[in-house]
Amino acid sequence: MKVKKVPMRMCLGCQEMKPKKELIRVVKNKENEISLDFTGKKPGRGAYICRSVACFEKAKKGKRFERAFEMPISPEIYSALEQQLEADNGK
Repeated sequence: MKVKKVPMRMCLGCQEMKPKKELIRVVKNKENEISLDFTGKKPGRGAYICRSVACFEKAKKGKRFERAFEMPISPEIYSALEQQLEADNGK
């Protein structure tokens, strides 16, 4: 039986390689809108973070989302992403 390869992605916060399913995808679409993608199927440029608020804070502080998406990100988008992340953790 063939072993299925597990796709690995790097978390922008802790910089660790983890299985793609354990991470949350942050996606930038063609209209330069940034949103969380819990399914991993939205079209656009993706960057990954752990499901922890601490990793999100590290990525935000180091401006890692700006580097990944090659554009400035407004504080409103950060707060919306943080609220979505906290709501997901509350499930």
